[in-house]
Amino acid sequence: MAKRKPKARKSTRSKGRRKAASGGKLPKDAVTLIVMLRPREGQETLLEAELRALVGPSRREDGCLTFDLHRSVDAPGGFLLHEVWTSRSAHTEHMHTPHFLRWNARKDSLITSRDGTFWTQIA
Repeated sequence: MAKRKPKARKSTRSKGRRKAASGGKLPKDAVTLIVMLRPREGQETLLEAELRALVGPSRREDGCLTFDLHRSVDAPGGFLLHEVWTSRSAHTEHMHTPHFLRWNARKDSLITSRDGTFWTQIA
């Protein structure tokens, strides 16, 4: 019996999200946030779990174009968040969501350092 082709899923992503994911030009007011985090000794596994818990809900926010979590290859235990938001105000709204507030209340017990920088696309 021949295998059936899986049904194509309709994308729930906005047009802007597709552009961000494909490397196209971002909306005029979009901002990229790069956050580098280092765990406290013995907290790497818990930190990763807490960061993973942020990914899904953050990606579903209206102003989120990209929200990706990376682990360092060269610095064991290091994590990087690569976030792209439609605007700085969209990121501010993100900081008032239940999932972000939960993270914010727990982060100090999990990390020794956090370095975050906002960027805008120029080309």
